[in-house]
Amino acid sequence: MINRACITVPSTCMENDGFKKGMFCGSQLTLQKIAEQLQFLTPPRVNTMEVEHFDDNNGSKLEIMESVAVENDEFCLENWRKKRAAVLICLFEGNEGELRVILTKRSMKLSSHPGDVALPGGKMEEGDVDDSATALREAMEEIGLDPHLVQVVANLEPFISQRQLKVVPVVGLLARVEDFKPVLNTDEVDTIFDVPLEMFLKEENHRWEEKEWMGWNYCLHLFDFESEKGVFLIWGLTASILIETASVIYQRSPSFEHHLRDFQQLQKALNNNSIA
Repeated sequence: MINRACITVPSTCMENDGFKKGMFCGSQLTLQKIAEQLQFLTPPRVNTMEVEHFDDNNGSKLEIMESVAVENDEFCLENWRKKRAAVLICLFEGNEGELRVILTKRSMKLSSHPGDVALPGGKMEEGDVDDSATALREAMEEIGLDPHLVQVVANLEPFISQRQLKVVPVVGLLARVEDFKPVLNTDEVDTIFDVPLEMFLKEENHRWEEKEWMGWNYCLHLFDFESEKGVFLIWGLTASILIETASVIYQRSPSFEHHLRDFQQLQKALNNNSIA
């Protein structure tokens, strides 16, 4: 069962103006402040003229083409979509007032990453108007989360997967968690559970391993979590996204230290040619 709570949140969607009035009380005021804070983090909306080009020497590079004529727009946009994905960071208030995030354990039937812990999400598809639409659609397909129950408050900077897929974390707040009745797509999800967001800033349950990618060493974050649903290992891209989300929301750095870049820091350094 998802921990019960009642939170009302703002939306950064163009069709919603500001906050719903008179719907915050008590500890919910803290959540309102979080929502206000996250509004300013939302990057500009994705322009459908963003096209991703691939170069054998320099890797992939995103160019914003505002008025350039492209001979095969459909082909370019289809390639762009194939290299872009979004995940939903669905937050709500737990029984003790803590902020919690919904996670899934991927089905063992899947060919890629079976049994791994993940955020609801997937690749952008034709018809998705933006990253938020992708994340909300995937959450509906995977766990039966009605998009109308979630109000998006921010998109974080994109993360890069091991396969060089651009993954956009979409942060949304669940207004009425008691109205969420999970319906799992068993072809994709074995289990749904939730964890306190703040755990991704604490040294407790955290460990790390040194890994190698393309000749470069990096730090892989791992978190162990146990609940009535079982024992879970949260690691890799999902762990990195949640560390960043917690750092932004709680406005502080993790308490654990490591001397190696993590995979995202490595990617940024390589893209900026600032790696030593």
